[in-house]
Amino acid sequence: MAHTTAELEELLMQRSLTDTQLQAAAAAAPDFRILPEATVIKIGGQSVIDRGRAAVYPLVEEIVAARKQHKLLIGTGAGTRARHLYSIAAGLNLPAGVLAQLGASVADQNAAMLGSLLAQYGISTVDGAGLAALPLYLAEVSAVIFSGMPPYKLWMRPPADGVLPPYRTDAGCFLLAEQFGCKAMIYVKDENGLYTANPKTSKNPTFIPKISVDEMKSAGLHDSILEFPVLDLLKSAQHVRQVQVVNGLVPGNLTRALAGEHVGTIITAN
Repeated sequence: MAHTTAELEELLMQRSLTDTQLQAAAAAAPDFRILPEATVIKIGGQSVIDRGRAAVYPLVEEIVAARKQHKLLIGTGAGTRARHLYSIAAGLNLPAGVLAQLGASVADQNAAMLGSLLAQYGISTVDGAGLAALPLYLAEVSAVIFSGMPPYKLWMRPPADGVLPPYRTDAGCFLLAEQFGCKAMIYVKDENGLYTANPKTSKNPTFIPKISVDEMKSAGLHDSILEFPVLDLLKSAQHVRQVQVVNGLVPGNLTRALAGEHVGTIITAN
């Protein structure tokens, strides 16, 4: 096992990048979080933004108030317009990479709209190279908005079945939280959290306040509230070892979640 940077570099020069000893040595390097005090919030596209003023304005007020105590990275989902684009593109037999680009364009639109609503408070929308300025935005106004779709575009990993891009805005927001070593990941949806069945189509499903990834998979709930790849990302994460799903249509829920309250459903890696 390498104990110094020089020893790790020696392994890197001598071994394949898939070598197990090299992988273990790299993983044993000291832990470092880039933005340990920041929280990533994902505002759902279909569940929140598509509902318009009635759903979005109260959340804007909560965000403006919350940034006085919290540092916020606010990601946007895509929603119904993306689903419409996916249906057309899939009907044209286009690949997942093209669909990923189309979905990203809708998430970008939602970020631009949310950014316009928060502009008067100095909260900006950033993308691409602008992400390098996140520390400055957080230091000055404690919040910033980004488009939740990961920038894979044509390099999107093809799914096992179909052509829908597997890594969408839920995954994109989680990846940002994990890579920056943020302290929390909160998904703002239109349900109170996870249930034993879809509450929109099932009668009397049971609410689940806390559950692990393995428990979700064994119960067949792995694709019921978050994009399926998020669970695998959570399972292998180093920094973000749990996520919280809250109902953003209930005033105060986001504020309570940011304060550390157990509102909604908490999904844990273990």
